[in-house]
Amino acid sequence: MRNQVHFNRRRFLRGTGIALSIPFLEAFSFAKTNAPSAPKRMVCIGNSFGMYQPQFFPKTAGADYQLTPLLKPLEKHRRDFTVFSHLDHGVKGGHYAIHSFLSGVKYSDAAAMPSGNISLDQRMAEVVGIETRIPSLTVGSENGLHGGCMMSWTRTGVRVPPIQGPRELFRKLFLDEGKAGNAKAVDRFALRGSILDAVQGDAESLGKRISGRDRKKLDEYFSSVRDVERRIQQRARWQAIPKPKAPIEEPRNKNLVDDIPDLYELIALALEIDSTRIASLELAGANFNTGLLDLKKGYHALSHHGQDQGNIAGLVKLETYQMMQFSKFLDRLKSVKGVNGETLLDQTAVLFGSGMGNANAHTNSDLPIILAGGGYRLGEHRVMPSMKAQRVPLCNLFVSLLQRMGIEDDRFGHSTGTLTGLELVG
Repeated sequence: MRNQVHFNRRRFLRGTGIALSIPFLEAFSFAKTNAPSAPKRMVCIGNSFGMYQPQFFPKTAGADYQLTPLLKPLEKHRRDFTVFSHLDHGVKGGHYAIHSFLSGVKYSDAAAMPSGNISLDQRMAEVVGIETRIPSLTVGSENGLHGGCMMSWTRTGVRVPPIQGPRELFRKLFLDEGKAGNAKAVDRFALRGSILDAVQGDAESLGKRISGRDRKKLDEYFSSVRDVERRIQQRARWQAIPKPKAPIEEPRNKNLVDDIPDLYELIALALEIDSTRIASLELAGANFNTGLLDLKKGYHALSHHGQDQGNIAGLVKLETYQMMQFSKFLDRLKSVKGVNGETLLDQTAVLFGSGMGNANAHTNSDLPIILAGGGYRLGEHRVMPSMKAQRVPLCNLFVSLLQRMGIEDDRFGHSTGTLTGLELVG
């Protein structure tokens, strides 16, 4: 009888800063299945001002908690999501710390961290992004109040600018440049590659004559060069392959309130046709046209409600609208059947939250966190320890999400391990 060697399912060859997953070998004693494993996907959704905590967090823990007003739109998906209380990054700074939501690290503290302030979506894109035409979709409104969308960050501390509207997202997914445009693109990729070759050669020569501190800076530079090289190679490979035909008409940009359903639909399409497996959507408050919801004040003004009941009612109405659209997005993912009878939601872990806990008080603690789908056992309100000495970092959840994607990281941001009690079905 042939001997079988037991391997960890998350095993990688690592070199020059890039992780390559080992292909399936007969020696791997994985559970047998009648169909190939479906790829795992991740969607991260965040907003600028959090959620009104008294109407978001349930009062009791466990599976039998009573849905709060802001969770009520998700009632039909009750067994498909879990709400977490007392998860955060332990950072301070109000609006200026919101950008740490997916990284766990404030931009000003990034230099002291081994991986800088790279965000969860971009770390996943480094490993699994090579498998798809688009390594990751970063979607949202552009610059606005308090810096606009600043949720996604590269390893070198560069903000990933978002695709700004449904029209631009549609074109990114479905419109080719034509033969002439493709030829020019290939030429651009070749030129960029030759420039990088030349610059890297000069940098390596310089590296022999510099101090240890400067060598560290040079290593960071090499890391960014390798990242650019990898992206150029990937774009050149996909440039010759036509984009899929659009199953819908090109949407027009309207305003952020009316655009949210279109953005969700296009993200779902991108996952369904496997143009990407990683996506993020950030809803920056400045571009909400609250008048469309019959509100007289802007999102930022409502978030600073000052305990005024009228302002609170307006804020909850706006946030309820967001939750309704989020619920429809989960509907959409559940409607797509995949491998082994799984739905697209079973294959896709969806993280909903914010880097802001209480916008009225400018605090970044007790972040509103929901995890849906992804093949996890969900359907409860998990209350994490609230005492400072026992608090669990939100980044522990991120480590678990990374490992679900097959990324063998055991640290992320200020994590202390994985999130205990988070289990996959089967």
